[in-house]
Amino acid sequence: MPLWIALSVACGMAIFLAKSRLNYLRLPKLPTVHAPVPPGVTVIVPARNEEHNIERAVRSFPGVHVIVVDDHSEDRTADLARAAGAEVILGPALDAGAMGKPNACAEGARHARGDWLLFVDADTWFEPDFLASAIAYARHESLDLLTCFLRIVRVGWAERVLLPYSFALYFCGVSASNVNSPQSGESLANGQCMLFRRAAYDFIGGHGAVRSSVIEDVALAALAKQHRVFMRVVRAEELGSVRMYRDLISIWRGFTKNTFRFLEQNPWTGAQVIASSILLTSYIPVLVWLIASGNWPWAIAFAALPTALLSGWYGGIPAALSAPAAIYMFQLIALDGMFGTLFRRKALWKGRRV
Repeated sequence: MPLWIALSVACGMAIFLAKSRLNYLRLPKLPTVHAPVPPGVTVIVPARNEEHNIERAVRSFPGVHVIVVDDHSEDRTADLARAAGAEVILGPALDAGAMGKPNACAEGARHARGDWLLFVDADTWFEPDFLASAIAYARHESLDLLTCFLRIVRVGWAERVLLPYSFALYFCGVSASNVNSPQSGESLANGQCMLFRRAAYDFIGGHGAVRSSVIEDVALAALAKQHRVFMRVVRAEELGSVRMYRDLISIWRGFTKNTFRFLEQNPWTGAQVIASSILLTSYIPVLVWLIASGNWPWAIAFAALPTALLSGWYGGIPAALSAPAAIYMFQLIALDGMFGTLFRRKALWKGRRV
């Protein structure tokens, strides 16, 4: 292997991962506003088997109308949500082809009151100033849809190793300027936190229009752009948090369910993610060749590359030392998702095949 190939791989890794981090940081940051929550807001939480999370999510919004749509849970989700102060309604039975989350969100919207609808996942929680800050920002910027990326809480080893790398890879294909430009067709949203002006939500058809989509958030963002609805994607790590997965199995199932469906929704973004993923998986072969050929200075520099480039996602160099392992673990998950998508194999998620 000529040395110029190793240098090319190193440059490619640096370009993709630097682009990834810059794209994320270029998303606007949600300003904090210290003010009472204005009237006319309903918070909607779709929930299925979320007894470990639901109380914290509901209690994030004291004094606000919170609707928890119980998507036929098999645990104490409904009882705990009710005890925390939420209005609990039962999600309707799923029609053929419908997905549980958009089905539940659509039902929650039908029972909502007011001019603003905030859809949040049951595994999220928020600071007291979040809702007032989000509505103030949406009003100031004349937005109809505001969607926020939250602080990702990582507890177990699988979360610490895999989640930072997966988001780094995800943002390799995202353009912060395009997703927030009305002139661009590139769309992005985070279904964990989406604030809609009610009139705009109804205008685009709401979750009912994307009822069959596994990645309903991106589908909704695409609809919003098609209908010239003013939207913005922001960062709100200081005002909201999420713990999406609790172990390797849930991470594997979640990414298998979403990865290639997302790529189908955004082909150009998907192409960049796939290219960067393939490039990164060449890390070990190139490193082995550099060592075997005696290029020790280059080998040492190349060995440190993923750790250095991904340290921003991991929160520092020590945590990023696991990045090389994440590259290959995630590649296995991605391959499983690819074959599942190609052969129309449904993934198991919360007791359902989707």
